[in-house]
Amino acid sequence: MLAPEGVLPFRIIQRQAADAIKDWLASRWFAPNALVQMAKQELAASVYLPFWTYDAYTTSHYFGERGDYYWETESYVETDNQSRRVTRTRQVRRTRWRPASGTVTRWFDEILIAATKSVSPERLSTLEPWDVAELKPYQPAYLAGHKAQRYQLELGDGFEQAKVIMARAIEADARQGIGGDEQRVHQIATAYSGITFKHLLLPVWISAYRFQSKVYQVLVNARTGEVQGERPYSVLKILGFVVLLLLVGLVLIYLSEQ
Repeated sequence: MLAPEGVLPFRIIQRQAADAIKDWLASRWFAPNALVQMAKQELAASVYLPFWTYDAYTTSHYFGERGDYYWETESYVETDNQSRRVTRTRQVRRTRWRPASGTVTRWFDEILIAATKSVSPERLSTLEPWDVAELKPYQPAYLAGHKAQRYQLELGDGFEQAKVIMARAIEADARQGIGGDEQRVHQIATAYSGITFKHLLLPVWISAYRFQSKVYQVLVNARTGEVQGERPYSVLKILGFVVLLLLVGLVLIYLSEQ
């Protein structure tokens, strides 16, 4: 096991986390009216969750096509108000494609990857951003009174996930390099260099509440107070909203016809 290199100390205390969850529940759209009153919240647990961060310099060679718009005059036949067939013209947009290739480079800094499998990575990503600029060198004293989880995602597997994040930015760079009005990217070959990593512990309050015999998990960023989690929906509220939208649409159609 690799020892943690950095830690973000807890800033949000337990009472603040509980209040933040209550406020979050009260602000949910389409939630049952009785949610805040009837939800039974469990005591939040303070946990340091493991993360990897990766830095890398990338050199990417891309191959694709550049599309440039141009206009052509097209003839067509239609029937006029006197039921006569007449020939008219219109401007039609076309795309002219030609091959394109090039090289883009980029420095990636602090690509953050959750190294836990106990909590959904998608859910954890909604707690961002983390103020990693405030990281402290790891000391066991920071863990006093809190739980700390060992990483469950290996270093190499985490880098494969980081590559996916990098690939989106690299493709955007390639499209910008191709230029034109449209782009087709057929292939990107990327080389990675200057790779570094850190093992971090980030603070999270994990709580759960019970509503109508079902348990929902909630997470709180213990630095910023950001709350994300599971919640119930009111079918009646959703149906009422849909009906309202349909009524508004019908009124707009009626007014436009008038």
